[in-house]
Amino acid sequence: MKKDMTHGSPTKLILAFTIPLLIGNIFQQFYNMADAFIVSQTIGVTAFSAIGSTLSLQMLILGLAIGVTAGLAVVTAQRFGRNDEKALRKSLATGLIISVIIAVALTFLTTTFTHEILTLMQTPEETYQYAYDYINILFKGLGAVVLFNYLANILRALGDSKTPLYFLIVTSILNIVLDYVFILLFDMGIAGAGLATITSQITSSVLCLLYIWKKVPFIRIYKEDWALNTEEFKEHLRIGLPYGFQSSIIAIGSIAITITLNRLGADAIAAYTASQKIESFAMMPLHSFGVAMSTYAAQNYGARKFNRIWFGVNQALKMSVTYSIIIGLVFILWGRQFTTLFVGTNASPDVMQMIQQYFLTNSSLYAVLSVLFIIRFTLQGLGNSLAPTVAGIGELLARILGAVFLSAHFGFLGAVVSNPLAWIAAVIPLVWTYRATKRDLSGRLEVTNEEEVVPRLKASTLRGK
Repeated sequence: MKKDMTHGSPTKLILAFTIPLLIGNIFQQFYNMADAFIVSQTIGVTAFSAIGSTLSLQMLILGLAIGVTAGLAVVTAQRFGRNDEKALRKSLATGLIISVIIAVALTFLTTTFTHEILTLMQTPEETYQYAYDYINILFKGLGAVVLFNYLANILRALGDSKTPLYFLIVTSILNIVLDYVFILLFDMGIAGAGLATITSQITSSVLCLLYIWKKVPFIRIYKEDWALNTEEFKEHLRIGLPYGFQSSIIAIGSIAITITLNRLGADAIAAYTASQKIESFAMMPLHSFGVAMSTYAAQNYGARKFNRIWFGVNQALKMSVTYSIIIGLVFILWGRQFTTLFVGTNASPDVMQMIQQYFLTNSSLYAVLSVLFIIRFTLQGLGNSLAPTVAGIGELLARILGAVFLSAHFGFLGAVVSNPLAWIAAVIPLVWTYRATKRDLSGRLEVTNEEEVVPRLKASTLRGK
């Protein structure tokens, strides 16, 4: 079901698009947490720490692949916004080719060099085999992850965030069931948790592909749509690669933190992993608002309705910042209690103290992160790949500063401080670029109609007049 976001109330459209994304993210995090919880309860804390030690590596590889597919879908959303179905189908064909190439290349490289990668990350000896068994399975199923995320991003580019949600729900339930089947019934250990995730992703990919073929016929690819040219690939790679590169930059910073935590010991890994698992719930609405703004901005950019974009950004910022302040306060007060789900009620005082440091440091600056998500995704929806990349580099340098230098003097607290430092370093160039882009586009010819819901007075105000 496609949804044109170039007409109607921007606030209602953004909320309607964001809510299914949020629910989908909850289910996705739920089955990610289920992996960790089931592993910790059935195999042990060492296996749980092994999963935690691979999170940044997953962000690097999976984030690269998923980021590229999201970037490819931006071009599709822009073409959908200008009602060019022929160009839209070419975009889909181009994106599929690029996705397959990336999936094959990454699968070969990661499965071939898993040992070297984990060694480079200084994975502790006591968790090494668990980490290897788990991450190697995920690498082997990378193609299914790429295919599902590309197809889901295409549906979102058409304004449909509900259908991918349904597939994520199926994936989540299936993943939890298979966790117990593979780990307990088949006694596959931690490899069973990885296999459950991949099997679920394959199932979702097939379901998503069948749905698109039967229910979204206007984007079926025909023979002539495969007659692609260099310009098509250049346009898609111009946006897709920076998307993936940005995700990788963020992950590299996380790897630096992981290496630092490995040096600090198992308690630091457990405290950081448990805190991140709980914090991931706070990130979901912020990220969902951002993804919604990417599609909203892309469609309206294609339709040349620039004032709708600025109005939508303002509304999204109001909602996102308000939420970030509330959830930040909740985590400062009760975040430590939430983490007992993973570290147990008998965790050492040192672990609980580190968890409290994590939430005091991060949660107080969630508002900065909310602005970062909204502005970054909006710029990406407009086709601006340079500013988010520069912001990603600033984020990387800030994380390395915290992981390498601050942790040497302040230990766990120094590593944790790298998170808000990274947000601040990234948001500054993004806000500056957004203001410059707004001035530039507001001076161009804009398509308007009598049904436009953004009042002219407000539009003029947004232009600074």
